[in-house]
Amino acid sequence: MMKKVEDYVRTIPDFPEPGIMFRDVTSVLQDPDGLKLSIDEMMKLLDGVEFDVIAGAESRGFVFGAPIAYELGKGFIPVRKAGKLPCETVSMEYELEYGTACIEIHKDAIKPGQKVVIIDDLIATGGTIEAAAKLIEQLGGEVVKIVFLMELAGLNGRAKLAGYDVASVITYEGK
Repeated sequence: MMKKVEDYVRTIPDFPEPGIMFRDVTSVLQDPDGLKLSIDEMMKLLDGVEFDVIAGAESRGFVFGAPIAYELGKGFIPVRKAGKLPCETVSMEYELEYGTACIEIHKDAIKPGQKVVIIDDLIATGGTIEAAAKLIEQLGGEVVKIVFLMELAGLNGRAKLAGYDVASVITYEGK
């Protein structure tokens, strides 16, 4: 019988705090069949989507986004934590559960009018990818699709991304 991506996801109860069911992507990554299946399933969500380039958020967006870009013959744009990119950047600060974070993209990474797909491993509250989408738009790009491997529906991250075409391979109802 064919395994599904969720068969490779390890769930750790009560991490990082009681009541949380932590969905661990490392168990998917370390299994060659799990890794291949997850990338294949994410690529299926791009069937029929016209786009120029893939952007991925540090760090697991790189893990999934770069091989998808390679397989589809597209470029890959890293969305990095502040201070990691060597050339001129644009940056966006966003809210975390406790405090704020900042991400950056090279100013010349997106050409005006480019159609961009954003890839990441997980949508929880949606803050990181909302900030990435705003940066792409600030540079004149158009976000045509956002693809996640996993979605924690109980954290309502999709609400922050209303107005975007969002798809997930796996949806978990809780947090």
